Amino acid sequence: MYAILDIETTGGKFNEEGITEIAIYKFDGTQIVDQFISLVNPEKAIQPFVVNLTGINNGMLKNAPKFFEVAKRIVEITTDCILVAHNANFDNRILTTEFRRLGFDFERNTLCTVELSQKLMPEQSSYKLGKLCRSLGIPVSSRHRADGDAIATVQLFKLLLNKDTSKEIVKQAIKIENSKKLAPKLLSILDELPSTAGLFYIYNSEKTIIYIGKGKNIKKTVNQLFLRTSKKAQIIQNTVITVSFEETGNELIAQLKYLEEIKINKPKFNFKAKNNFTKIEFSNENLLVIDKGRSIGEKSVLLIENSELIGFGYTELSHQINNIEILRNLVSPMENSLSNRNTVKNYLQKNTVEKLIRF
Repeated sequence: MYAILDIETTGGKFNEEGITEIAIYKFDGTQIVDQFISLVNPEKAIQPFVVNLTGINNGMLKNAPKFFEVAKRIVEITTDCILVAHNANFDNRILTTEFRRLGFDFERNTLCTVELSQKLMPEQSSYKLGKLCRSLGIPVSSRHRADGDAIATVQLFKLLLNKDTSKEIVKQAIKIENSKKLAPKLLSILDELPSTAGLFYIYNSEKTIIYIGKGKNIKKTVNQLFLRTSKKAQIIQNTVITVSFEETGNELIAQLKYLEEIKINKPKFNFKAKNNFTKIEFSNENLLVIDKGRSIGEKSVLLIENSELIGFGYTELSHQINNIEILRNLVSPMENSLSNRNTVKNYLQKNTVEKLIRF
């Protein structure tokens, strides 16, 4: 679970700043499950340049709650969560300082979307939130206000999760808990899984992925694995500590990600299939395959350009689909391999997608 946040402050000397606004979105990896947004009375004056930047002035905060009045809610919404922010060191330092003034030791693990973006999208020219979101077609409703920046960071983080094929982000969020007996443990794992299309990742006590599976119903597929009696299935059942999942919205993306992530993560109990084909041609050189996304209003997009498979991504905005430059930034690159091309061609021959756009 992630607590994605943004904080606005008064400005001033290091560790003497006060919080003027905070927005926190609790995010389960797929959707927002809770949120907290509030102005905060910092009990000190706001620096003039900050007023010009954020539009928040001293008068707006006169009747706002003081930090000690919102502290309990912040603790509640961030408990058992990793803090995620754009420049996370700053937001975490400000929160830690405010809680220290109250005599409370506030400790949370953090992830920084600046650092993640630099690692997963090295081609970007700028990693400032506004410029980065503009290049990715992510709207920012109120720049330099906590709510607007936090919700933009949620959308950016969803994109980064999709691009993180080695699952380093998810591994940081895994908690190792091996005190339960086998049967209740497996039942508990199943309770947390969705009945939607996607992939699942089985981890051992060392946070190593030992098996990757896919299906149009993740919970049903994992349940079937837990009921099998083969030697391999029994080893997995006895070794599993936790299972993470990634919803894909449709089976085509699940199949493509499955092939890609087995190659990247090399799970112990997966075996690479042999290719029995030599050449795969697409019916059109430039093609967008539009299909169901992971939530209502979202669409998956598969990009084929100059007869090459470029990659896939997700969008909720039509202008992102209509702008090829934005799409190139949005998609997670995918190998233009025979197996991937064969997967796409077979799927399109046997299934109906929402839309095919030739350009």
